[in-house]
Amino acid sequence: MEHQKPIIGITLGDYNGIGPEVILKALTNKRILQICTPVIYGSQRVVGFYRKALELKDWTLNPIQSIQQVNHKLTNIINCFEDKATEVTPGKVTQEAGAAALACLEKATEDLKSGAIQAVVTAPINKHNIQSETFKFPGHTEYFTEAFEAKESLMFLVSDVLRVGVVTGHIPLGRVRGAINQDKISQKLSLMFASLKNDFGIQKPKIAVLGLNPHAGEDGLLGDEEKTTITPVLEQFKKKGNLVFGPFPSDGFFGAAQFKHYDAVLAMYHDQGLIPFKYISFEMGVNYTAGLSAVRTSPDHGTAYDIAGKNTASESSMLQAIFTAIDVVKNRKEMSSEG
Repeated sequence: MEHQKPIIGITLGDYNGIGPEVILKALTNKRILQICTPVIYGSQRVVGFYRKALELKDWTLNPIQSIQQVNHKLTNIINCFEDKATEVTPGKVTQEAGAAALACLEKATEDLKSGAIQAVVTAPINKHNIQSETFKFPGHTEYFTEAFEAKESLMFLVSDVLRVGVVTGHIPLGRVRGAINQDKISQKLSLMFASLKNDFGIQKPKIAVLGLNPHAGEDGLLGDEEKTTITPVLEQFKKKGNLVFGPFPSDGFFGAAQFKHYDAVLAMYHDQGLIPFKYISFEMGVNYTAGLSAVRTSPDHGTAYDIAGKNTASESSMLQAIFTAIDVVKNRKEMSSEG
């Protein structure tokens, strides 16, 4: 049934980056309209610029004023900012592009909050030019966490071969140690277990936890956080019947491909988890914000200004972000009906 397909909002991101290109390439995939109703939160002028550059002449796009006018048989687009004077300059960082990205994000968030759309897929933003009075966040994850009044969320990078969450996200490396404590690890582990069950349909998840220090502290020789902070939390989870293991030295863990034996991996900080994830799953990886009442995904890459407008960007991660959003919406619906 057409009306039973989930409506998936897709934000434009920074229009001088590769966001518009990967959105258009992904949405020309004929499978998309069979499984969801896509709505681009963006600009007809900007999309028209890239549509011409990518030579997508035969592709039908349906302009609508609001989400209530959505057509389930077509790809829809809502203009989110005044674009008559908009100049698209691929590869260039401008304040106008940042303001436009925020306008698209805010409109999509409004429709997501109202339940008019079932999920949002966010194209990459520039974390500097989007800053404003209403956006003072390190990234999308923190923005959505506040927008949906979540006490805590989990940056969860997912692909068919690897899922990685992080205890600390977009903070300077010098502040990582001070931000890691038993409560924080426990919160992130709880979110990961809940997400694997409710969002990904894994009934008895098996999670590996990485250490903070080189060689997971080497029995205290290289740091004692594994003994004093991480292991006590793992013991508490084990007592409740959870399948959680570690802490593992991250280099050997990924070097020996031990991740293949687990449903997910909890890393202590951003690069510890994201470097191996992007190496292993770069074009097929998705950034998912777990712990929200809403569903939000994004490609696992940035604006890539260096290749913007050159028709060389791969839409693989954007496609996977759309597919993942649809799957999570479906899994949540099934879980709620069973409950």
